[in-house]
Parts: sequence; structure tokens; C-alpha cells
Amino acid sequence: MYRESIGDRIVGIVFAFLLVVITLCVLYPLVYVVSASVSQPEAVVTGRMWLLPSGLTWDGYAKILHNRDILTGYGNTVLYTVVGTAINLAMTILAAYPLSRKDFVGRGVISGFLVFTMFFSGGLIPSYLLVRSLHLLNTMWAMVIPGAVSVWNVIIMRTFFQTSIPFEVQESAVMDGCNNRQVLIRIVLPLSLPIIAVMVLFYSVGHWNSYFNALIYLNDRAKFPLQLILREILVQEDMSEMQQSTLTLDNILEKEIIKYAAIVVANLPIFLLYPFLQKYFVKGMLVGAIKG
Repeated sequence: MYRESIGDRIVGIVFAFLLVVITLCVLYPLVYVVSASVSQPEAVVTGRMWLLPSGLTWDGYAKILHNRDILTGYGNTVLYTVVGTAINLAMTILAAYPLSRKDFVGRGVISGFLVFTMFFSGGLIPSYLLVRSLHLLNTMWAMVIPGAVSVWNVIIMRTFFQTSIPFEVQESAVMDGCNNRQVLIRIVLPLSLPIIAVMVLFYSVGHWNSYFNALIYLNDRAKFPLQLILREILVQEDMSEMQQSTLTLDNILEKEIIKYAAIVVANLPIFLLYPFLQKYFVKGMLVGAIKG
């Protein structure tokens, strides 16, 4: 039976201590924000609430639920995330699968063109002019079409296809009468659930947190995503407080608790999504990113 040496035990203790410290550093801001969102605003502002809720109240969430802009932005963000993630996933699979096949002529040249776009891009002004010329301004498609494909994610998925799905399996399916579309749908995709889960998480988080495209391409407030509404609450309200001296203490306290409640509401779907994808996430990241 293997017995650990004193040095191994010391290293294990040090690693365990570091993991505990890192865990606490990650958890404390999360716990603080959740506690602040249900605490009395006076306790938050004065610093009496530093970990656990103080004076339980749901006023912040009640005000958010009665805010039409936040509810509209929430619905828009859900729509952009679902549609955008579906487009991203479809385009990534359609790009990665041909590039992973050994019998695809010219895959090296195409891969080179794709990688080139990771280092050089047209920039903001040409991108805006392109979106405008396509008549996508102030539409939902301006939020999902410009970033339909991530080259980095295409490379990760291509590597997964190459290293985790033997090419001989695909050849045997072709010998049994399958065409390329059937091989992709019946063989490749069922064996690629880990990397698909990773892509869903990556793309959905990106769409959920995106606000810059909306800031550039949208001018109709009814189409604003949640993050743009939160930006107004968190940034523009701070600027107005600096410019106005007539704000009462109640106004300041009310805005403070709404900020924390809005942050919790904005991040809740991502926290709920991750546990269902966690078992695929680790495997997909290890297999798709390390090998190859």
C-alpha cells in the first residue's frame, strides 16, 4: 500500500488551503450581492450588512417586477440568447465538421482563412456600414448575425471531431449507405454531446452578457436587451447622482437596493443553466482543447 511522504502531505495541505481561499474569494461576492438584494438598504449603505441579510425585504425585486423596461429587456435577452445560440451552434457545426474530415480537399487553406480573421478584422466602422447596408439596423438580426460564428469555437469543435470520433466509424457508415448529412446527424452529433454542451454554454453566456452590439445597432428602446437596461441603471444613474444635489436619502437607498436585485435577476438564468451542463462541460473542454 502506498504511503504518502511528509513532503506529499505538506503539498496536499497547501493545495487544500489555497483551494479553500480561492473558493471563499469567489463565493463571497456572490453571497454578498444576493444578501444585499434582500437586505434593508440602510444596512447595505452603512456597511452593517457584510455577509448575511440584514432586515429581510423583497422591495428590490418587487420594484423590478413592476419595471416595464426591465421586463421587456429580459424578454428580449431571452429571445436573442435562444435564437443566437441556435444560429451559432448550427454554423459552428457546419464549419467544424467538414474541416475535421481527412477527405475534404482544401481544408488547410480554409482553416488558414478562418484563423486569419482571429488576428485581423475590419473594425467597428466597416462592421457598422455592413450591417446598415444589409438593412439589419434596429432589428433582432443585428444582435445575432454579425457574431454568428466564433473561429475559436470552430477550432475547438473541429479538434473534438478529429480526436474523439474515429474516422473509421464515419467510413463504415458511408459503406453502409450513409451520405455526409446522415453521417453528421446519425453518427457525429450523438457522439458529440460534451462539446455541444460546451458550445451552448459559451454562446449563451456571450449573448446573455452582450450589450455593445445593442448599443451600436439598436435605437428602439423596445428592442433593448436586459444588459443595456442594467447599464442605464448602474452607470447613468450614478452620473445623474453626481450632477444632481436634490436627490433625497430615500431615492439613493431605493436605487441601491434595485441595483443589487437587478444583478441577481440578470445572472440567475446562467447559474441555473450551468449545473445541467457541468458533466459535459469538463469533458468537452479537456477533450476538445488539449488534444490535437
